[in-house]
This record gives sequence, structure tokens and C-alpha cells, in this order.
Amino acid sequence: MELMGKHVVVTGAAGGIGGGLAERFHAEGANVVASDRDAAGVAALADRLNAIRPGSAIGFAADIGTEDGNVQLIAAADAAFGPIDLFFANAGVGVGRGLDAPETDWELAFDVNVNAHRWAAKHLIPDWLARKEGYFCSTASAAGLLSQIGSAPYTLTKHAAVAFAEWLSITYGDQGVRVSCLCPQGVNTNMLKMGDDPSAGISSSVVRSSGKVLEPAEVAEVAVKVIQDETFFILPHPEVLTYLQRKTGDPDRWLAGMRKLQARMANP
Repeated sequence: MELMGKHVVVTGAAGGIGGGLAERFHAEGANVVASDRDAAGVAALADRLNAIRPGSAIGFAADIGTEDGNVQLIAAADAAFGPIDLFFANAGVGVGRGLDAPETDWELAFDVNVNAHRWAAKHLIPDWLARKEGYFCSTASAAGLLSQIGSAPYTLTKHAAVAFAEWLSITYGDQGVRVSCLCPQGVNTNMLKMGDDPSAGISSSVVRSSGKVLEPAEVAEVAVKVIQDETFFILPHPEVLTYLQRKTGDPDRWLAGMRKLQARMANP
């Protein structure tokens, strides 16, 4: 898909990866609806984009952790720029650690990291099938292909996000719906920085195990190329594919290595 003139929606766009994606898509010539619970953040982003190209962006505050929030977002986007061409379900949360994580943390993780994708697709797919075109992108994580040391809710929901994207591609890929899934390691975002304090959500292992930390703009650059090529995985850290191949090639060896890594990180 070439983005010039397309209508793109990005969730979690007040900053971080979402903000980088929205800015990059806009630079490619797309009209952008930037959504987040942070109303001021997406309003400021829309103002910056409209200063470059008047009337090309709106900020819309929505809680995509509910089905109604997704319905409202899609309706507002349709009203602003017409049918949506690309929906990027990027918003995510990192909460909870082990089996004793509060039920509210598990519910929030599933609602934002998984159910939001499902709810958005539920209300987008019928129109895309009728049009025989549409593009659904989602942000999972390298943790969705591998695993996240220290955070059970994050690991489970990011695996589920990858699985849902795969299911969408399998089910609708021959009917004009294209699907891509973003699976980065460390990116310079507030979520990553919060990992320095284990009580803030995801454990500090996120920071220490993430390898090279990329900027959101670097992630967005890779995302644009994959969307143009219409392939499935968006891997800003190419080594993630190598890790995945090692995991699938010898799962027991990979799990043993992860246990050793976990022990080292617990006792640096």
C-alpha cells in the first residue's frame, strides 16, 4: 500500500511508537486520525501535522480498551476523512508481573493489548470486505514471538495479539484485507523507561534484555517499508527473526537459555 492520499488511524498516538507512526504516515501523504486517552497529547500532535498540511489530521480521545471506544473512534474517523484505509492498533499497556498480579491488571492487559484489536477488526472488516480492500496493522512485541521475562500478563497478551493478526491474515487475506504485525524489542518510549522501576508495571528486565533501543521514528520507517511491501511481520530489530528461528528449531534449548538469562537478570 502506498500511503499518499490514504486515510490512516493510529491508536496510542499521543507519544512513543504511535506518535512516530502518525508523523511518518502523514509525511507519506496520508490523512491521519491520531487517537489516545491523552486528549491533549493527540490534539497537540494534530496541530503539528495540520501546521504542515492544513486539514490533514485530527486528534480523537478514546478509550480503546472498550468496544464502545473503538466504535466511537471508527465513526469519528469516517466522519472526518471517509472510509478508513489503514487502521494501526498500536495502543498497549505493560502491567502486572507474576501469577499474583491483580485481576484488574490481567483484565486491562487483555482489553488493551488484545480485545482492542478484536473490537476494531469487528467493526472494520465488513466494510473492507465490501470494498475488497483494507489494511489492519497491530503492535504486538518481540515478547509476542519469544517471551517477556518478568511479566506474565504482557507475555500472554502479546502472544495473543500476534495470533489474532495471523488469524486475520489467514481468514481474510484472500479477500482484499492485508495484515501486518509490529514486533519490536526495545524502543525509547515511556513504557520502556517505566521498566527501570519494577513497581511501575513491566519489570526492569524489559530495559536490560531489549538489546539496541531504537527511536520511534526508526520503528516507523521500517513500518512504512513493510506496509508498502504488504508483508506480515514488521521487525525493526531484525535479530528477533533469528531468535524466533532458534526457538522453533530447538524449543527446549531455547527455554533453558531463557531460564539462565532470567537467573542472571535476577542477580546481576
